[in-house]
Amino acid sequence: MKRIGVLVSGGGTNLQALIDAEKSGVLKSGKIVCVVSNKSGAYALERAKAAEIDAHVILKKDYATSAEFDRALRDCMQAAEVDVVVLAGFLSILGSDFIDAYRDRIVNIHPSLIPSFCGDGFYGLKVHEAALDYGVKVTGATVHLVNEITDGGRILMQKAVYINDDDTPETLQRRVMEEAEWKILPEAVEKLCAEI
Repeated sequence: MKRIGVLVSGGGTNLQALIDAEKSGVLKSGKIVCVVSNKSGAYALERAKAAEIDAHVILKKDYATSAEFDRALRDCMQAAEVDVVVLAGFLSILGSDFIDAYRDRIVNIHPSLIPSFCGDGFYGLKVHEAALDYGVKVTGATVHLVNEITDGGRILMQKAVYINDDDTPETLQRRVMEEAEWKILPEAVEKLCAEI
């Protein structure tokens, strides 16, 4: 059983999808043992508490450099003996210290079909706004490994979602979460945990 650490910044809907997948048996080769947020008021912390998962807050502003912040994150994961790290709406770019400590064991979910609408500056509603502005008819979500290039790691899984003529960034975001993100993130994490 691999030990999973989840990094979050907001509401934690992807964290909830992982918690639910663990309860239902979709995620059976790993167990969430630690949740860390870089925002003190993140609702994801409440989700962790409700699921009786150890939760921590590590604020970037408490550290003089990004490298020190990364080390604090890494130290927290290592103290929990984490094998696999999942970025579930974590709005901070990880540095090489952290990435090296968990090379090929850090998973991220991105709300588009990479290589479209990804990289620096593409997160949250901005991704869906860009897809609608460009006029694409299909979008989706991608689960990938994390490396030093934003959204540049090896793709583990993708799922397409059709765009409706009346979609807004908000309706599209919700549908991509429901139809793609919440399904493929637990599946990809299970696959990675089983392979390690």
